[in-house]
Amino acid sequence: MSCTVLRVDAFTQIFGQGNPAGVVLDGDRYTSEKMQEIAKKVGFNETVFVCKSDTAAVKLRYFTPGHETPLCGHATIGAIFALFNGKGDCQLEIETDAGILPITYEDKTQRIIMKQAEPKFIEFKGDKAALCQSLGIQMEDLHQNLPIQYGNTGSWTLLIPVVTPAVLDKMKPNPEVFPDILKEIPRSSIHPFALISEKDGTFIARHFSSPFSGTTEDSVTGTASGVMGAYSLNHIYTLDEDKEISVSQGQHVQSEGTVSVHVTRDIKGSHQVSISGTACFNGEFEIMTK
Repeated sequence: MSCTVLRVDAFTQIFGQGNPAGVVLDGDRYTSEKMQEIAKKVGFNETVFVCKSDTAAVKLRYFTPGHETPLCGHATIGAIFALFNGKGDCQLEIETDAGILPITYEDKTQRIIMKQAEPKFIEFKGDKAALCQSLGIQMEDLHQNLPIQYGNTGSWTLLIPVVTPAVLDKMKPNPEVFPDILKEIPRSSIHPFALISEKDGTFIARHFSSPFSGTTEDSVTGTASGVMGAYSLNHIYTLDEDKEISVSQGQHVQSEGTVSVHVTRDIKGSHQVSISGTACFNGEFEIMTK
């Protein structure tokens, strides 16, 4: 069986930059096992399958080379761009395993705005020294005034604030030891980040995959950037109820892109998180399955 896969580079408008997503538009042709096989052969951090939905415009299913994941920001951007580019502005809802999420596509700017799930946080209570060692950094590289927390707007990642962007440059992760250190959520990814400008709301980040995913480092990560927005409102912009931040990522893997994040907080402390970005087509290819 042959499967046509579109490559869409998300969070950029430059071919070969941003984060490549594999997009399969006829997802209902394939079983879950076939989807996993295709995603492994594609080899991108995520491949998304567009399927029919009884509750939304489409259902999106996301697969790393190693497993299915509830939500993926850059693959959502890629799928929506593939479906609606050149067809005018539109608003729709998508079904995901993280819930029904609203999407806006602005055709003129080619910008996709994606609401994410309500943020959840869990404190990291593990060994910080072991965590630093797994990343090739020192304890003094950690930001002393900001907590290390697991965050989730669709999938779990460990948010690690560091003192300067230079700390990100020297990281040499050892993903095989991550599950033993991340005792609360062993399958979590790791997302270290640093402030570039608190005043301007600009950040830089890296994203290290769980070893269960079959990948090592994600170039530009939408879900992790989204939960960073809620984290920043909780711990950095504590007096604000509405904030926009910009997260730059991918420089360390020569595939740079930017995620815009808009987060609000109501009087009960609940967050609304949206991410946005652009995308561009970068060809298509065939995958043969058994």
